[in-house]
Amino acid sequence: MSESKLAGQYFDAAIDLLRQVRDAEAENIGTAGDMIAETVEAGGRLFAFGAGHSSLAAQDIVYRAGGLALMNLLAVPGVVGVDVMPATLGSALERVNGLAGAVLDTSPARSGDVLIIISLSGRNSLPVEMAMNARALGLKVIGVTSVAYADGTKSRHPSGTYLKDHCDLVLDSKIPVGDAELTVEGIDAPFAPASTVVTSALLQAVMATAAGALAARGIDPPLLRSGNVDGGHEWNGRVMTEYRDRIFFRH
Repeated sequence: MSESKLAGQYFDAAIDLLRQVRDAEAENIGTAGDMIAETVEAGGRLFAFGAGHSSLAAQDIVYRAGGLALMNLLAVPGVVGVDVMPATLGSALERVNGLAGAVLDTSPARSGDVLIIISLSGRNSLPVEMAMNARALGLKVIGVTSVAYADGTKSRHPSGTYLKDHCDLVLDSKIPVGDAELTVEGIDAPFAPASTVVTSALLQAVMATAAGALAARGIDPPLLRSGNVDGGHEWNGRVMTEYRDRIFFRH
């Protein structure tokens, strides 16, 4: 099979997943946008967390041109992306019990805030405990996960539960177990993951919905502009000054 044929198959698979999420999760996306808008209107703060490659989707909605300035990354040392050596350490830390509680207890997150937790499988201790502890503290939790993993894998948390079991709202990314869209004769392992593409698009859809919901409430959405367009830095400076008590990535 030619390389160009494989590229086309990957695009087709990703587009099909995006369509599935668009159609099946439309109501939940709207609800998530409303939750965020209500929190902003009430003076609350916004946080996003993801471990490993799931952190990429979290980072994509933080300090982002065209995004809400109030979205902050809830970082757990050692699990944000693959910036630790060895990279497998990050995966090991996701299975450590008690880490989530320590992070939340020392974070600026408080009751009434929104925390978006992204975990493709939703089976590891860290995202499960992050959701459990966040809700115990009074945060509203939006989970972004593949619900299929709850049927196709075993939870690694002592409770036997998954991220989806501890959320106020769940957004299902529809990613199949294994996160690899292509199989070809002559290549032993399935390949070409699509979770980052789909999850990032899903969250950007939520952010767009939240901006619209804020505008519908008569609130100018606190959006950032690109620093690479004329006037962008000045615009962002005004937004960050106005909302400085709810923006933590600039401290």
